[in-house]
Amino acid sequence: MMRMNETRSDTFSDELLGFSIPSRDSRGRAVRLGPVVEEILAAHDYPPALKHALAEALVLATLMGGLMKDEGDQLTMQAQGEGGIVSLLVCDYRDGAIRGYIEHDEEQMAAEGANPSLDALFGKAHLAITFDIAKTGKRYQGIVPMEGDSLSAAVESYFMQSEQIPTLIRTAISSSKGQTVAAGLLVQHLPEGEEGRERLHVELDHPEWEHVSILADSLRHEELVEPGLSLEDIVWRLYHEEDKILVSPGAQLSKGCRCTIEHFEEVLARFPKEERRDMADDEGIILVDCAFCSKVFPIQD
Repeated sequence: MMRMNETRSDTFSDELLGFSIPSRDSRGRAVRLGPVVEEILAAHDYPPALKHALAEALVLATLMGGLMKDEGDQLTMQAQGEGGIVSLLVCDYRDGAIRGYIEHDEEQMAAEGANPSLDALFGKAHLAITFDIAKTGKRYQGIVPMEGDSLSAAVESYFMQSEQIPTLIRTAISSSKGQTVAAGLLVQHLPEGEEGRERLHVELDHPEWEHVSILADSLRHEELVEPGLSLEDIVWRLYHEEDKILVSPGAQLSKGCRCTIEHFEEVLARFPKEERRDMADDEGIILVDCAFCSKVFPIQD
């Protein structure tokens, strides 16, 4: 087997890892979030079940965002529910910066207990995934119903229904001694046909895809979140018998809230003066609350 980075510094957390298996027409992404996910979750006092859901969503957004090619490209994942605990879950990824938050009903969360199902969390819901391409200014969006028993299953359905790309995703969340680690692996079978043209001969039972997906499915939860096991070694364990694996380190990850007073001033400037006056207090101050980082910004109208 050939590896691109024999003299590498292994990837353990808060960095993306990309890889491909040319002989199997497959590619993958792996990630393990440590301090970054802790920082994002700390912005709100979420109960454990919602921390778990948001951590999984951040992993998924990072894995999908890592598939994008150019600087400034952005991936946004939004789950909207009706009749469940969660009314909105939003995560996005841009150039290694990730952020996310959950809107939920606290009373309903307390009534459901410690381990609500996906259906109890979101009720009747759909998942929207949007790719914003910086170079062209184009936006691509796919919407699928929230089905299955996890957010990962819904994202797999998105790739199959909207992108027609066979995809397998495995995620793992660990909370120990007050610390959260969230990790994931994504593998895909690249369809025949040139990029940007019609995808030809997409087959879920393609023998090359069956081989790659069966091996990926053998990955254990404990391996994904094991702090002493690098992402490179996980890929090696799964595919060490292949002729060649091309490994490429990805972006360093960070908390990516982009809130600033300047940004909110620009947003508020789009509202008519009468509406801004209604928003302001007696001293002419508009208090803007950032849902992502839970900070409050005073804006002088």
